[in-house]
Amino acid sequence: MSRLGFVLLGPALVLIVACGGQPPEKEMQQAEGAIEAARAAGAPEYAADEFGAAVKALERARRAAVDRDYRQSLNDALDARDRAKTSARQAADNMAAARVDADRSVAAAAASLEAVRKRLKDLDARRAGRGPASTRRSLDACAERVQEARTALNKRQYAVAAQTANAASKAIIEIGAELDARVAPAPRRGC
Repeated sequence: MSRLGFVLLGPALVLIVACGGQPPEKEMQQAEGAIEAARAAGAPEYAADEFGAAVKALERARRAAVDRDYRQSLNDALDARDRAKTSARQAADNMAAARVDADRSVAAAAASLEAVRKRLKDLDARRAGRGPASTRRSLDACAERVQEARTALNKRQYAVAAQTANAASKAIIEIGAELDARVAPAPRRGC
């Protein structure tokens, strides 16, 4: 047999021997470690489909080992490990995208809040008094929501941060529209 034949036959023999009579414990442990690493990387939240597939593949590997189908068990363990690693990479990418989205949402809400507060201050100056107290209370409630969004962002709860900031932005825009309606000039009648 040529040297090339031994090179090609060697790994095949190792695989056959490894699958012959022993469950692939090493590969299942590697898969478990990869799944735990993916879990720590946020895969259950940010790469749920691929992470779930990794967990299911490991479960199949365990069942196949119990059924003494070691070849299938090895295949499933390797699949679980690979899927777990993929889910960790996806989670990192998706988490980064969620962070950018949440950061933008919080910044937009804060900017809208400041713009509406400025418009209210300008309205107060023109009227030589204070604007409606209900508007101030509403803006204060929105400011609290923006702060909640910032806190969630700092805690890496990106979905919560984005949802809270977007809800605050919507309320702030409505308050701004109410202010605009109050200061709009009355329509002229006649010629």
